Amino acid sequence: MKKIIAFLLILGFASSSCEPDDICDPATPTTPRMLIKFYNFNIPSEQKNVDNLKVIGEGMTNGVVLSPTAIGDAKYLANGNSILLPLKTDADVVKYKFILNYGNKNPLLVNEDNFEFKYTRENIYVSRACGFKTVFNLDQSNPFIHTDSTPADQKWVKYVIVEKNNITSENETIIKIFF
Repeated sequence: MKKIIAFLLILGFASSSCEPDDICDPATPTTPRMLIKFYNFNIPSEQKNVDNLKVIGEGMTNGVVLSPTAIGDAKYLANGNSILLPLKTDADVVKYKFILNYGNKNPLLVNEDNFEFKYTRENIYVSRACGFKTVFNLDQSNPFIHTDSTPADQKWVKYVIVEKNNITSENETIIKIFF
């Protein structure tokens, strides 16, 4: 009888110390990146593909991974009509160089514009397993500054529209770039 009681006590203590596994579901939305779509300047309703666009953030050497399934340096290039850019979760400003026709053998076709995005951050609790995510709000009065790296070649980006200031999801267009 004593053995049964001892066994039940040990079993009770062992099972009471168990905790559920807290694993964050990969489908849970986390800190969103900013969705930028590219449009034809001459036909504003028509999306336009960029050619070998490389985006390099301040302090980066290789650039932002724009094509995660690509291999080697190709993962840093975009050739579609949209990109997702991360914003800093520890600062209210991020600076990027947008280099069109990166790697082209004709240096006259390579064009670099600079963007500085200004925003505020808000940490939102997701769950015990996932922790917090950061959502962003672009500055209402001055969400970005657009400059040319080489004024002699002029800006390749002709016009920019801020479609939405609140960045809470990667499924909503935030910036429209016309070129």
